[in-house]
Amino acid sequence: MNTRTAPPVSATIAALLALAACGLPAGRTAAAEGSAQGAIPVEIVERDGRYRLLRGGEVYEVKGAGLEFGNVEALVAHGGNSFRTWRTDNERATGQEVLDRAAELGVTVALCIEIGRERHGFDYDDEEAVAAQLAYARGEVMKYKDHPALLVWIIGNEPNLFFENPKVFDAIDDIAEMIHEVDGRHPASTALAGFNAELAGLIRTRAPALDFVSIQMYGDIVNLPRYLEEAGWDRPYMVTEWGATGHWEVAKTSWDAPVEQHSSEKAASYLRAWRTAIAVDPARVLGSYVFLWGQKQERTPTWYGMFLADGAETEVIDVMHYIWNGVWPPDRAPEVRGMRLDGRPAGAEIVLAPGAAIDAAFEVVDPEGEGLRYRWQVMRESEATQSGGDREALPESLDGLVTPGAPGQIRLAAPAEPGAYRLFAYAWDAHGKAAHANIPFLVR
Repeated sequence: MNTRTAPPVSATIAALLALAACGLPAGRTAAAEGSAQGAIPVEIVERDGRYRLLRGGEVYEVKGAGLEFGNVEALVAHGGNSFRTWRTDNERATGQEVLDRAAELGVTVALCIEIGRERHGFDYDDEEAVAAQLAYARGEVMKYKDHPALLVWIIGNEPNLFFENPKVFDAIDDIAEMIHEVDGRHPASTALAGFNAELAGLIRTRAPALDFVSIQMYGDIVNLPRYLEEAGWDRPYMVTEWGATGHWEVAKTSWDAPVEQHSSEKAASYLRAWRTAIAVDPARVLGSYVFLWGQKQERTPTWYGMFLADGAETEVIDVMHYIWNGVWPPDRAPEVRGMRLDGRPAGAEIVLAPGAAIDAAFEVVDPEGEGLRYRWQVMRESEATQSGGDREALPESLDGLVTPGAPGQIRLAAPAEPGAYRLFAYAWDAHGKAAHANIPFLVR
């Protein structure tokens, strides 16, 4: 143990200490924090070389999604049975409210206990800060451990992203040991950014108390079976984030704008990821949580969300319905055939003069042959440099630049101000399902 003098407690750790000291929210009793039904025991068992998650003694295959503010009712309607969080209190709802809602709808929750990240300034050599974090985690476990909707604990989200200090895994192991001590009815994991032999070694040596590992990958997930083999990993795991090809994994324009897949390309990527990296390992994988059952701004407002900002479902929801049920939904989302600006697709080096008048087309078909409603939008290119899903500001939209033509066609007036922009196209069917695409372009 490092015995150096600890620096002053940071504001973050002071907040953690206050939370740990407070225990239960004001106005609640310990009995109110748990359900009268009590916890449903969850365990991992190995039978004939195959790991299984048992809930109440019955095999429970996780068909889940990452969901913080998304539509739980839609998750249930499409065959999902669980969702994961990234913290216990998401600023809109307490952990109790999240778990209660899940219980009402008959689904479970993988509840994440937020811990410090080195990339955000947390120092795992600071013994006082680490102790405060453990106390905070204990308080969160005590609040929610008896709730029947609780499935598993996730200790931190991607604590290894851009990390250098391996003591983060010591702290995770201490929290896992604490969970075993005070709970004992719910397995504990940590959600790792990627997976390789080095990470496997750190888990084996520094965090052996974890019951399973959680792995998070995007475009590179197709290589997960190889990474597991190279690491010699023979223990159970979940995939707790997977979905669209990441903005760091795609081609970029000469002005550094990442080229996003349109909604039908994303749907094909989701299905390929499932088939090649998750469904192929039934002996070890306990289930998965697809990302993101909702909508967010991360480089673009359409990159990672499976829904649009208005709540419309996109084609990737159809894919998950198929994965979870074995059949496609009766009404399918519109399918994108292509999008072109000045006759060129996304990925082309499209440079326009200020004020230039350019044609654009969005080719979409509705599988049911019904009519489509279109919308176009010009936005400034995001200047965000955040990583790991940290919050980003929505770029400015520019009005008055689009003149509608035939369905799926417009005349674009390039912005007068030089800079990087992106043209978005959307199409909705009669049932509110949607397709989308975008093309980055430069004005100079």
